[in-house]
Amino acid sequence: MRLVSIQTELGTRVAAVRDGQYIDLHATDSSLPTGMNELLAGGQELLQRAEQAAKTGKGIDPGTVKLLAPVPNPPKVICIGLNYADHARETGKQPPPEPVVFNKFTTAVSAHGDPIVLPKLSKEVDFEAELVAVIGRCGRHIPVESALEYVAGYTCGHDVSARDWQQRKPGGQWLLGKSFDGFAPFGPELV
Repeated sequence: MRLVSIQTELGTRVAAVRDGQYIDLHATDSSLPTGMNELLAGGQELLQRAEQAAKTGKGIDPGTVKLLAPVPNPPKVICIGLNYADHARETGKQPPPEPVVFNKFTTAVSAHGDPIVLPKLSKEVDFEAELVAVIGRCGRHIPVESALEYVAGYTCGHDVSARDWQQRKPGGQWLLGKSFDGFAPFGPELV
């Protein structure tokens, strides 16, 4: 199933993509939540109901609504840096023995196709294409063999970075260099 978040006259809605149209899941089945976070947190039971609504709901022309990031307000955006050998070498570093973990502020999240406004404070903005794994439900101390049970789906993303802030500010300001508004566009669809 392919899901998007859209802005309608009634507010933000989760929609399924079917035959080039959007199906407002809540309009089809009012027991389904209007927000992506709530839908994914409902686990397989809600996703199965969403899939059923996607098959029967009335289509909306995508040109009549605004496409948002698939998860417009994620509670966390956790990223892995230097996550492949070629990129690590490209930056002049060796791949680390453990992942470099950083985060982005939620104000960095933007939709596929939205403009990325370059900050006046940076002269070295760069980007990388990324695979985004969307975690659908909360968990802690999850055994490795159960980890994929918490992944709700995948989408495409950009990791936009102000390299001068990230690499040459005192202490290496990864958080600030990667969290300017709009520096985490992703989507268009969650698969």
